[in-house]
Amino acid sequence: MINRQKDVVMQYFSYLDESALDRIHEASLEILEDVGLLVRNKKARDRFVEHGAVVDETNERVRIPADVVMRYLALVPPTITLRGRDPKFDVTFPRKLPVVATASSAPDIVDPVTGLTRRATSQDIARLGHVVNELDGFDVFSISVLADDAPEGHFNLSRFYPALKNCLKPVRTSVVSVDEARQILKLGELIAGSPEAFWERPFINFGYCSIVTPLTMDFDSTENLMFFAENGVTAYGTVAPMGGINTPLSLPGMMVMVNAEWLATMCLAQMSRERTELIYNFLPVFADLRDGAYAPGAIEVGMMNSIVCQMARRYNVPAGGYLGLTNSKVSDAQAGYEKGMSPLLGALSGVDFIVMGGLLDALMSLDFGQLAIDNEIAKMVKVVRGGVEFSEEALALDDIKRIGPAGIFADAPMTLENMTTATFMPELADRKLRETWEEQGASTIHQRALNKSMAILARQPNPAALTAEADARIKAHFPGIVAGDSSLPDGWVPAETGPTAPVRARRQSRRRNTPG
Repeated sequence: MINRQKDVVMQYFSYLDESALDRIHEASLEILEDVGLLVRNKKARDRFVEHGAVVDETNERVRIPADVVMRYLALVPPTITLRGRDPKFDVTFPRKLPVVATASSAPDIVDPVTGLTRRATSQDIARLGHVVNELDGFDVFSISVLADDAPEGHFNLSRFYPALKNCLKPVRTSVVSVDEARQILKLGELIAGSPEAFWERPFINFGYCSIVTPLTMDFDSTENLMFFAENGVTAYGTVAPMGGINTPLSLPGMMVMVNAEWLATMCLAQMSRERTELIYNFLPVFADLRDGAYAPGAIEVGMMNSIVCQMARRYNVPAGGYLGLTNSKVSDAQAGYEKGMSPLLGALSGVDFIVMGGLLDALMSLDFGQLAIDNEIAKMVKVVRGGVEFSEEALALDDIKRIGPAGIFADAPMTLENMTTATFMPELADRKLRETWEEQGASTIHQRALNKSMAILARQPNPAALTAEADARIKAHFPGIVAGDSSLPDGWVPAETGPTAPVRARRQSRRRNTPG
């Protein structure tokens, strides 16, 4: 029987069978009930005991019975919504295509003019917000760098403000304390025009890392977790283990530990406010034990994410992961294969949320050119997840019979109708003849990508920027706040790369002339 359906449901790749997933779940419950967690925050310990956990105050150990875990797991919503300043950019997932975010919180940036690495500033964040707003492969601006120029008392305000000022998409990052969170939420109220307008549709999103692997909840991040949940603030946690250092040196051993840690975080969030939206989100890195190096570009990150996707589907929650990271210091072949392989494996495994864009050097620096390259990778990943449309029309059997042996399909109606949509058309990848490429400057993909990012910044003023009225309210409330304006860097000169539209010339013969 021929399958005649038009939309084929994608069959996700998986490593483990159901019995293995069951065993990970059972082992995680055993860890939580028998070993427990060290919980530094007294308010959190009290909350755990109020909801059925067992607490030993002498050593701050919290043990969570299996029935308590399962009771709160049943309350986690199956979706999460991240909101942007413009509601047309809101994303609710799981959905058919993965949601892709930039990677976040690097201390350094590769200066687009000098090519040298330096400390990032709030103006870099403004520029990044402007660029990300125009890169359609990215759905979320996870604030990519720190702000070395932040005034005292404005550490994360100096990140959120330039990001929100220049980007309409969902913006997120973490904060140090509840006081900082309140400051950022006040910023949202000022942008919206009133507290009522903001809380009707809160468009600021937070992250947190309440777990310090192995099995420890720190004070401040746990306080943030409870604050976000209690107040209905959109936020999600990330567990970031390092295999061989703070987890067992095996994929199943790491998975059972981080699953237990996520379940504990989930319990506290639901105990704080039932139906709190969450992501089953991880950055699972194995150390390179030749020298202890942190290796986020390793293929095992993608392999672990594949198992994460299976467990998330088991729990009916969104699956997320930090994928497409690299240890490379520059935008080179190593960056290309490390940034390409794990997001592709995640996409094939059904990941819902990918944090990937722009960073180099094990999350230490951001490069504007790499950001545009990663945007193209993100779009290709979405093409893969878009799947294959299967239908009688797509089989094109009538055309095959009509055109027959030694025929050509270039002028077939299907070809003419779908010539710009049937395949992904990259903007940055070079497909020219070598001779044409050389004549047009022999540019690298990084040069073309950097040109693209800078061309976005050259379009001034930024159409996504805040109104003058909203900006005035913010500056009146926060004296001394950074400027937060996006601009083209002084001294920028684009590389010569030739026309952007493809030009097809006749290839010169490279055959060696030999006597007849």
